[in-house]
Amino acid sequence: MRRNDCPDVVTTLRAEVMRSLAADTPAGEPLVLGLSGGRDSTVLLDALAALGPAHGRVVTAVHVHHGLSRNADAWARFCGERCAALAIACNVRHVDVPRHPQTSLEAEARRMRYDALAAAAAHAGARHVLLAHHRDDQAETLLLQLLRGAGPHGLAGMPRARTDARGVTWLRPLLGCSRVDIDAYASAMELSWQDDESNDDSRHLRNALRRTVLPQLAQVFPGHATTLARAAEHQADAAQLADDLAAIDATRIGDAVTLDCAALAALPQHRARNLLRWFLRQRGLPAPSSARLAAMLDQLSAARRDALIRLPHAGCEIGVHRDQVLLHAPVPLTFNVPWHGEPELELPHGTLAFTHAKGAGIDAAQLAFGVHVRSRAGGERFQLAADRPRRALKAILREAGIPPWERRGLPLVFCGSALAAVAGLGIDAALRAAPGQPGLTIDWHPRIDPAQSSTPAGVDNPATG
Repeated sequence: MRRNDCPDVVTTLRAEVMRSLAADTPAGEPLVLGLSGGRDSTVLLDALAALGPAHGRVVTAVHVHHGLSRNADAWARFCGERCAALAIACNVRHVDVPRHPQTSLEAEARRMRYDALAAAAAHAGARHVLLAHHRDDQAETLLLQLLRGAGPHGLAGMPRARTDARGVTWLRPLLGCSRVDIDAYASAMELSWQDDESNDDSRHLRNALRRTVLPQLAQVFPGHATTLARAAEHQADAAQLADDLAAIDATRIGDAVTLDCAALAALPQHRARNLLRWFLRQRGLPAPSSARLAAMLDQLSAARRDALIRLPHAGCEIGVHRDQVLLHAPVPLTFNVPWHGEPELELPHGTLAFTHAKGAGIDAAQLAFGVHVRSRAGGERFQLAADRPRRALKAILREAGIPPWERRGLPLVFCGSALAAVAGLGIDAALRAAPGQPGLTIDWHPRIDPAQSSTPAGVDNPATG
C-alpha cells in the first residue's frame, strides 16, 4: 500500500495523538517516548515526528536494552537508525535484570524498564513519558484482571494519564486507537519494525489470551475491544468513587497517614476493606488478596494498645502504635557491625554517621576499647543524664513514645562492653565527652521509605510495541 492510499487513518491517528498531547502536557515541555522498536511505538514515533512543528515539543526516544533476547542489540540499532532518519534524539539505556528465586523475570524486566524510562525523563528535564499502549491492549488488560478476580481498580485497566510518586506522568496517546488503526497507519506509511519473539510465547498468559481466546471472541463480538475499553472507563469511575469514600473515611478516623484501630473496626466491613486497600495504594503498594486483607483487618481491629503487630506486605510492614495503624519499612531482627573509624557506617536499614567534635558526643578516650554497633539484645541499661538513675533501656524507649519496630531497629553503639550511645536517644551520661574534650557524635539516618511501585498503575505487562 502506498503512503497516500490510506490518508484518513494517518490523519485520524495523528489527530488523536495531538489531542492527547494538548490535553495532558503543558505547551513547550520536553517529552520522552518509550521506544521498543515494535510496531506500536514505531507508529507513535512516526506520528510525533510528523507533528513536530504542530506540538512544538522536543521529543527524546528512549530504548531500554534488557539484554534478555539474542536480538536485543539489533532492536537497539533499529531504534537508533529510525530516530536518526526522523531527526529525533535516541537514548539507549542498558539495564541488568536481576534473577531472584520465585520472582517473575518478566515482572523484574518491566520494573527495570519503567525505572530506566523515569531516569531518562529526569535526565532530559521531562515530566511526561509517552507509552504506545492502545485500545486492544486495554481490552486484554481488563480480561486478564477479570480472570484474576480484580476489583474496580484492576478492571479500570490502564489510565490514559497518570502521575506517579516521583512526579512522572505516564501518558498513552494511542489508547483510543485500535490495533487495526495502528496496522493501517504502519502500512500507509510503509513503516518497518522489530518483532519481539517473546510475544509468540503462549506460556505468557497475555499472549495465550491474544492468540487463542480473543480471535474466538471477535467472531461472536466483533467490536469487543471498544466495548471492553468502555467497560474499563466505567470501572475507572467506580474506582474513583471508592477512593473518594476512602479519603473521607480516612480523615474521619485518622489523619490519612495513620488509621485509628477502634474507628477502623467500627466501619462496615465493605468500607473497612475499601479504606485499607486505599491506605496501601496511597503508598504505592498493591492490594493484598481478599483472604489476606480480611486477616489483616481482623488483627488490626482487635489489636490492643501497643500490641506487637507485624503484618508483612510487599516489602513493608503494617504495625500498630498507640492504637494507630502505620506503615513502615521492615527492620532487621539482629545486626552487629564493627566501626573502624569511617565517617559513615552502612547498616541493613540505614546509615549511621560519625563526626569528631569538641565537648560533645562519646568521650574519645572510650574509642580505644573498640567500637561496634548492634541491635538490642535485651537487658541493656542506660543513663540519660547525670542526675537521673541508670534504667532499663526498654522502659526508656517505651516512655519516649518510640514505636516498637523503631525500638527494635535503633542502633546501639558500644565501646568495648559498655553501651555508650543509642541512636536517636543520646549519649550515656557516664561516657559523654567533657566540655572542651574530644568527642564523637553520631547521627542516625534510617531508611524509612517503604518499597514503592514504580510501574504505572494499570500496566499489566502489555506487550510493548
